[in-house]
Amino acid sequence: MKWIKRIYDWMGSKVEHPHANWWLFGLFFIESSFFFIPVDPLLILFCVHNRKRSFFYASVATVASVLGGMFGYLIGSTLWDSIGFKLVSWIISEATFNHVVAQYSLYESWAVFIAGFTPIPYKAVTISAGFCKLPFMPFVGYSILARGARFFLVAGAIRKWGVAIKRFIDDYFNYLVVAFTILLILSCSVFKGAI
Repeated sequence: MKWIKRIYDWMGSKVEHPHANWWLFGLFFIESSFFFIPVDPLLILFCVHNRKRSFFYASVATVASVLGGMFGYLIGSTLWDSIGFKLVSWIISEATFNHVVAQYSLYESWAVFIAGFTPIPYKAVTISAGFCKLPFMPFVGYSILARGARFFLVAGAIRKWGVAIKRFIDDYFNYLVVAFTILLILSCSVFKGAI
């Protein structure tokens, strides 16, 4: 867990960077297509740093995440053999991938909406969606709804409760990592049963 804390601290150092907004955009973009660490804590740090701009930061995160998701879709649809399969197999098991592929044929973009709002690795969903050739515009629409709802909820909570949330994260970071891992496993189980 120390390495996760180091990454969290490194991301936090970008809040004061002269190109902070671009760091925020870039990290949310790559998180949706191939980066393996959730970047929600970065959004929290930015919002705590300047609570009045919380919704601006949520907007940047949403746009970047959706564009990154579109790039992930491109990887799955056109670069599957060279890159896509390796990325997906690194993130989720082959059995989980096969389950997602089978369910996409039934529920298509609804799966994108469910996964985009939960802790399920979004990059696995975007690449898989491209591989399955889901209709592109519904994929983008559900991505906007799911990612936007998730990030604006975070931003709204920070606007309301502010620094207390960051202090809580710093004090209980290890416990929160464990809780997040459990939530991820539960979300994957619910996702598997729901779609």
